[in-house]
Amino acid sequence: MKQVAVLLSGCGVYDGSEIQEAVLTLLYLDQLGASVRCFAPDREQAHVINHQSGDVAKGEKRNVLVEAARICRGKIEDLATLQANDFDALLLPGGFGAAKNLCSFAFDGANLKIEPSVQRVLKDFHAQKKPIGILCIAPVIAAKVLGASVTIGEDAEVADAIKAIGGSHVKRPVNDIHIDPDHNVVSAPAYMY
Repeated sequence: MKQVAVLLSGCGVYDGSEIQEAVLTLLYLDQLGASVRCFAPDREQAHVINHQSGDVAKGEKRNVLVEAARICRGKIEDLATLQANDFDALLLPGGFGAAKNLCSFAFDGANLKIEPSVQRVLKDFHAQKKPIGILCIAPVIAAKVLGASVTIGEDAEVADAIKAIGGSHVKRPVNDIHIDPDHNVVSAPAYMY
């Protein structure tokens, strides 16, 4: 049975993991018979968004790990404990939490900084030549950390940022993927469309 780590970034498209991408990732892995463990960084979210209005919920604070636990029914672990040796693959669903809580792309664009635990995990999986699947906006992380070739679909501004941070971008339609065999990274546009 394959062991797969799923890295979540909170709960909710605007400030966490995109719920449909996360849930469908977990569903398909289950249907394929994989053993899945979910992880998230134990840190405060960049900010909280009111998903009804789209506005920042001023003064409200939430924890990425606690929020991500909503998606996987509480069965989640601190990203600091994730060891690539224990897994066959790593998957990162998208959502703006990936661009806000796993890195700072949503705020800093091509000058993004990567959450240290996220950087460590990607480098460890890459060093062990284990596949990394990454969706939606999250491929910017693999472009920055690994210099990977990725797709986020056809968004020219994000594609230019990917090139500026040392990765390369390949246009793909919403129902397609891109495989970077040199870095063992598989990316898909998902809700970037």
